[in-house]
Amino acid sequence: MNGDQELQVIVQQGKEPNPIDQDERSPVSSSQTAISHTNTYRRWLRIALYAFFVISGQSVATILGRLYYDNGGNSKWLATVVQLVGFPVLLPYYLLLFKTHTTTHKDAETTSPWNRVLVYVVVGLLVAAACYLYSTGLQNLPVSTFSLICASQLAFNAFFSYFLNSQKLTPIILNSLFLLTISSTLLAFNNEETNSTKVTKLAYVKGFICTVGASAGFGLVLSLQQLAFRKVLKKQTFSEVMDLIIYVNLVASCVSVVGLLASGEYKTLSSEMEDYKLGKVSYVMTLVWTAITWQVFNIGGTGLIFELSALFSNAIIALGLPVVPILAVIIFHDKMNGLKVISMLLAIWGFTSYVYQHYLEHLKKSHGISTTESSERPKAEGSSGQSK
Repeated sequence: MNGDQELQVIVQQGKEPNPIDQDERSPVSSSQTAISHTNTYRRWLRIALYAFFVISGQSVATILGRLYYDNGGNSKWLATVVQLVGFPVLLPYYLLLFKTHTTTHKDAETTSPWNRVLVYVVVGLLVAAACYLYSTGLQNLPVSTFSLICASQLAFNAFFSYFLNSQKLTPIILNSLFLLTISSTLLAFNNEETNSTKVTKLAYVKGFICTVGASAGFGLVLSLQQLAFRKVLKKQTFSEVMDLIIYVNLVASCVSVVGLLASGEYKTLSSEMEDYKLGKVSYVMTLVWTAITWQVFNIGGTGLIFELSALFSNAIIALGLPVVPILAVIIFHDKMNGLKVISMLLAIWGFTSYVYQHYLEHLKKSHGISTTESSERPKAEGSSGQSK
């Protein structure tokens, strides 16, 4: 009996928690919590920095593109080249941050090199075509009108994502599509002239159609990128995102350079630089800084795609909507008439609806995770209680 009692005491002592172990664990758990909060703050700081790169890069590049046309520039293919040819600026960013972004899992399937090349070529051709339409639209439209029409890219992205990526068209998304469509359609009836050059009605219609086509092209490109990550590349790691952007820009740059040579516009570049109103140095610097700011935009968009998603990156692009018209009024003295104000308000409303829908989806996912975790904890406690 004494032996049995001693055994019971030993067993009970083995079940009792060790206060020394608890004291040792509590500082560790608190330090882990502090580290997780620090990582969260750093992540959101990076997201804010990337968003700033997107908005500032897009706004400055658009203003510089219009400055090129207003002061004697006339080559649409050259304007297309400078949007793309600055991609080597991304290489140091790629090499510096590659080691800090490691893949958390390895896929059993490896992507076929031919499929990978096919993705790069197809997306690169679409980007080159969209950039050319973008340059043509910017040449024939006031900057404020141009940027407002570009807001329709968000609607095109949602439209193509519905067919390519099975995105749900909820009533809020449909409301966003309707508002963005009306916002762009209103500008088709806007009758105005730029202050520097008189734009005919035919040129205005051409610019409007090209800008809508460019918005559709970029919306399709984002949807195809999401489809490529899901079906072809199989993963969305930092290296995959950077490879896609660099090789797509390489293909698009080659296509745009071929277009510049085939069109014969390269023959007039020397005289264009001689006659540039702001001088030769300003001509070169305008093109150089246009290329750099577009790559700043690409760095921000790449970071947002990796940190969150392509949809959020597109939403931040649309967030810069009011910036360019305001800068255009200040710098180029564009007229902000009532029709443009209504168009801007409708576009902002549509953008807000789009973001609100994704906010609701994020809440559902977070509540779903917390619900599953809370349901699993009682089960675990129950099983441990039964084992006692």
